[in-house]
Amino acid sequence: MFVFSLLSEEEIDLPITRTITIEKKKRGRKAKAAAAEPVLFKRKPNPKGKTLVVVESPAKAKTIERILGPSYKVMASKGHLRDLPQKKLGVDIENGFMPEYVDSSERESIIKDLQKEANRSKAVLLATDPDREGEAISWHLSKLLDVNPEDNVRIAFHEITPPAIKEAISHPGPIDMNRVDAQQARRVLDRLVGYKLSPWLWKLIYRGLSAGRVQSVATRLICEREEEIKAFKPEEYWTVEALYKKEDSETFTAKLVQIDGKEAALHNKEETDAAVADIDGKTAEVTSVTRSRKQRKTKPPYTTSTMQQDAVNRLNFPSRKTMMLAQALYEGIEIPGHGHVGLITYMRTDSVRISDEMIAQVRPYIETVYGEEYLPPKPNVFAKSKKAQDAHEAIRPTSLQFPPDALTSVLSRDQMRLYTLIWNRFIASQMAPQIQQTTTALLQSGRCTLRASGSHVLFDGFTVMQPSKEKKKEGEGENFLPPLKKGETVNNVKTKGEQHFTAPPPRYTEASLIKTLEEKGIGRPSTYAPILDTIQKRKYVVKEGKQFVPTEIGFKVTDLLKKYFDGIINVDFTANLETWLDKIAEGRATYKKVMTDFYKVFDKELEAANQKFPLFNSTHEAFAVILEEAEEAKEEAGNLDILMNNFWIGVKENHDPEALHEELTGIYKTALDLAVEAIQTAAMARKGIISSIDLRAVDQCLSEAERRGEL
Repeated sequence: MFVFSLLSEEEIDLPITRTITIEKKKRGRKAKAAAAEPVLFKRKPNPKGKTLVVVESPAKAKTIERILGPSYKVMASKGHLRDLPQKKLGVDIENGFMPEYVDSSERESIIKDLQKEANRSKAVLLATDPDREGEAISWHLSKLLDVNPEDNVRIAFHEITPPAIKEAISHPGPIDMNRVDAQQARRVLDRLVGYKLSPWLWKLIYRGLSAGRVQSVATRLICEREEEIKAFKPEEYWTVEALYKKEDSETFTAKLVQIDGKEAALHNKEETDAAVADIDGKTAEVTSVTRSRKQRKTKPPYTTSTMQQDAVNRLNFPSRKTMMLAQALYEGIEIPGHGHVGLITYMRTDSVRISDEMIAQVRPYIETVYGEEYLPPKPNVFAKSKKAQDAHEAIRPTSLQFPPDALTSVLSRDQMRLYTLIWNRFIASQMAPQIQQTTTALLQSGRCTLRASGSHVLFDGFTVMQPSKEKKKEGEGENFLPPLKKGETVNNVKTKGEQHFTAPPPRYTEASLIKTLEEKGIGRPSTYAPILDTIQKRKYVVKEGKQFVPTEIGFKVTDLLKKYFDGIINVDFTANLETWLDKIAEGRATYKKVMTDFYKVFDKELEAANQKFPLFNSTHEAFAVILEEAEEAKEEAGNLDILMNNFWIGVKENHDPEALHEELTGIYKTALDLAVEAIQTAAMARKGIISSIDLRAVDQCLSEAERRGEL
């Protein structure tokens, strides 16, 4: 059981971010010696210089520099400039899970350019994205640019417009270390799980597989749904529908709902035929007529999750594509006469809140464009989800000056489709409800009771913003029912029974999986698209049409993780951990405590799994196993990738990869050579080149294979 407890003031640890050593990654022979030496940049501010503002995106930099004017220099970091090392764990488990960071070698020129500009500037402001990841990037930048994170150096904005940017510049604050620690905890958790679980999967299946704290849970959901579908046994049921006609009126439909005052549960054709015989060709009496007015309220503006779901369902956009398009709309589009304009607010949000300033703009817009009757007496306010962080506004247009029709010449087709979706949803969110009149009549025909329903839209309200296709899909069309009075009779024109079978739960689509992840508290707005992208890239699932189908390898990995790591690779644990990451961000829990409690569960399961399936203790043992499996491969087809990977795992667990060539002398080098030859020989045996594995004939076999072009 994974249990956390809130801490007293005495128990609260200092954030890990205050004491991290920064190292610079170098190449060459002196890399090891140099890597241990901290590389510290000392900023020398220029009192006569500009103010340097650092953002993440070059497109955003261009827009913001135009807004701020000549006193500011805006540059882009292009994302993360420091991260955990690639070739080792990079986390000191024994020392409070202290992460080790290295500068990105791929972005060395960006770091140098930023440092040069920091020296030319009188001040530095960090304007990375307004989420936890952006906060962490700002903290890393503060270290690279020698900026005190406790000073007022952090600015944040949720839309790229002149008022929002100028407001942010006027009110800088310190970097929020709680949010940094929360993001850091997510990164280190993912590194621990991936770095320690993935090699365990390699030896059991094949090299290249990966396990992830969240991606594995998403794969598990898809696999378990597939198992439900396979185990599902459909049950037969029948329904009866009758067509009636009133004198001098059109026909209408009624459905059988009761037989002898009890629910009409028809299980087979015989029962259905008996019910049809009681209705067909006979008059029915109207026993009751109920009329009511129903209001259908509008939906809130988009969050990241609901935008991705609608983009999948209505535009057929994968979530990754949706986020790329939304990013471009947020960062800005060049509009003739207006320059570079950010068209939507920040697109990674779980909030449905709208600012008072935008409410003040949209209400007169609705009244002017659509009419007073479409404006509700007061602004629509939507309840936030219990799990929502509510750090930003909902996704909405930044200005009502740019309706979709005005941007046809500047937006691409896909940008236009997404922008229109966002625009319509936002305007509709502040409109009056739709009003429908519904009529329900009960008809009695012998022992059978039937229900007839009709509806009529009295006022379309917010649905004026919906395309006609969408209205039809949501069942908003007119359903005819003639005027009926209690006690009058209607004539049956036709009656039919229809066979049905219960259906299994549907496979997940991108939309339904995102909805499920959000409902279960797995992941956060910024992680949904990467999760779906990763499980497809790893070949754990494939798409058939719009539906996710697990692959054989997806099932294998899921089964192993469920069997040996059920304590951490499950829905409840993952959702609980997300809650504790939120608490770190809110200052109600500490990084060290959360990491410690997680690792107690993880390390226990990892130790048990490794005892069940130990890694090779020596190259000798790896070689012995490889030869045994290679011998079997000549008669029984196996996976040669598995054989090779088993060997390499055994070697690399006991040797520094960089020193492997030097250290593999004597028996080790011989074992390596023979094992590789054995695998190649087994491959040739399978192809019919030789019929047995005789290491003395390896040279001859390899020569023959080379001549045939097999190697």
